[in-house]
Amino acid sequence: MENKNFIRTFLPILLVFIISNGLFLTAGSLATKWNIDTDIVIAGNLVLFIATAVSFFLYFKALRNNNVQAFLRMIYGGMFLKMMICLFAAFIYISVAGKSVNKGGIITCLFLYLVYSFVEIILLLKQSKQRRNA
Repeated sequence: MENKNFIRTFLPILLVFIISNGLFLTAGSLATKWNIDTDIVIAGNLVLFIATAVSFFLYFKALRNNNVQAFLRMIYGGMFLKMMICLFAAFIYISVAGKSVNKGGIITCLFLYLVYSFVEIILLLKQSKQRRNA
C-alpha cells in the first residue's frame, strides 16, 4: 500500500520529466536559435529527475517517521544529496566542456531545477496535510 501511494504521489514529477524532454526534443530548432544545446538540457533533465527522485523518496519516508531527529536528518539529507548530485554533474560538464560551455543550457537546467523543486514541494505539502488529517 505504501509503495502504491508513493508511486501515485510521484507521478506528477515523472510527467514533468516526460513533458520537458518531449518539449526539448520537438523544439530543437527554436532552442538552437536561442543558443541552447538540447543535448545538454536533456542530459541535465535526466540528472535532475534522478536527483529529485532520490530526494523525494527521502522526503516521503521522512513524512512517515514520528521521530523528530530522524525526520530532520532525512529532510536535510535529501536536500544535501540533491544539491550535491546537481553540483557534481555541473562540475563534470564544465570541466569536460572547457570554454565551450553552453550557458543557455545551464540556465535552462537551472529553470528545470526550480520547476522540479516547486512540484516536489507542492506534492509533499499535500502529503503532509493528508497525513495530518488521517
